[in-house]
Amino acid sequence: MTRTRGRHLRVAAVLIGLTLLAAACGSDDKKAAGTASSSGAASAPKGTPGALAGLKGTTPLVDLPADFKAQLDAQGLDLKTVYNYGAESYDIVTIIALAVDLAKTDGIDYAKQINGVTRGGTKCTSFSTCDALIKAGTKDIDYDGASGPLEFSGNGEPTVASYGIQQFVASDKIDDTKTTFKTAKAPASADVPEVPVEGTRAGDGTLKLGTLLPETGSLAFLGPPERAGVRLALKQINDAGGVLGKPVELSEGDSGDTSTDIASKTVDRELGEGVDAIIGAASSGVTLTVIDKIVNAGVVQFSPANTSKKLSSYPDKGLYFRDAPSDILQGQVLGDTIAADGVNNLAIIDRNDAYGTGLAEDLTTAFTGSGGKVIATVTYDQNAQTFDAEVSKLKDAGADGIMIIGFAESARILALMVQKGIGPSSVKVYGCDGNMGNTLGTDFEAGTISK
Repeated sequence: MTRTRGRHLRVAAVLIGLTLLAAACGSDDKKAAGTASSSGAASAPKGTPGALAGLKGTTPLVDLPADFKAQLDAQGLDLKTVYNYGAESYDIVTIIALAVDLAKTDGIDYAKQINGVTRGGTKCTSFSTCDALIKAGTKDIDYDGASGPLEFSGNGEPTVASYGIQQFVASDKIDDTKTTFKTAKAPASADVPEVPVEGTRAGDGTLKLGTLLPETGSLAFLGPPERAGVRLALKQINDAGGVLGKPVELSEGDSGDTSTDIASKTVDRELGEGVDAIIGAASSGVTLTVIDKIVNAGVVQFSPANTSKKLSSYPDKGLYFRDAPSDILQGQVLGDTIAADGVNNLAIIDRNDAYGTGLAEDLTTAFTGSGGKVIATVTYDQNAQTFDAEVSKLKDAGADGIMIIGFAESARILALMVQKGIGPSSVKVYGCDGNMGNTLGTDFEAGTISK
């Protein structure tokens, strides 16, 4: 059974109203394909039904087995067939539990075990099998998880990742039968030495986890699968006897996004409850607003969805980890995919934040390395009321391919692109993990998204 300390496990409030646009990109507001609330909705031109057919994009994703999806669906949350980052969240809980097992403490010292749990040593693929190895005296295990082989670098991020290349069809939804998968590896330079853990926080013998995941905001669509992954792993671990001989405890919390102070309030509450790790945020930008507070308390922060390169070298005292890959890898997969589609001249429209500009930079490097040319990069203010000027610049560029790096606002951008004759039926259009989700089509057709 899962126990909660302070506040019991909270079931996320059901957001009333229109479904929010998808997007889970690793940026300042991370991935945004969520559920729109009835308040704070921004109107936009309604998109023509079927106009998204042919839109293609990438997201960190593995070919999840049907039984794993069914287990995520059974965690009491409405996933709406969205499973993005559910496996990553599941693996976070498992990795932390195994690290605590090896360290024999829920204090700060378990952070020293996290990277090693994912690489080198005896292979194992579940908490129960890995835990059995540890109890039998194995001190070096290599957990390959539901999200892939992991293989963390010394800075606590994966050097190998699987991406799904997804495609929208005439229903304005992603056709899973058309999804293909590609494994990407980070350059050798990304495999850096171990970052020392700084701090002396003691444990109390009970592993307590907090979540900082989007129940509201521009990435709310990612909240249900991420929280389901946490709940599923927690159930399996506790069913297997828990950690340090006790059930693992959980306190859930909302991250909101960078337009609110929800994340800071959640972190304050959970630190006050004595959590040993905080899982989240989904948005790299949100993470950057709270990371200092978390690591200065000697607590691990572990994100399932951050992808911004800024976090690869952030001074985190060896306490920040993520099992979503850096956008260096996504940029390469996108560049290869776009070039393979025969695009020669690419225009990019990107959010003005760490995620948007960072991924645009990585994509440009990869695409030009494949022989293509980026003829325009249009950076926009994601809080703007209209994107007419930016979309006009895209049209004027005359590219044969357009890349949209955004979150929920991508629906409004796409509606304008279709109006101006540069939608997916006229030009090859691409998306990223920040906007590739079925709620993108819902918001596109409705002409309304959550701001």
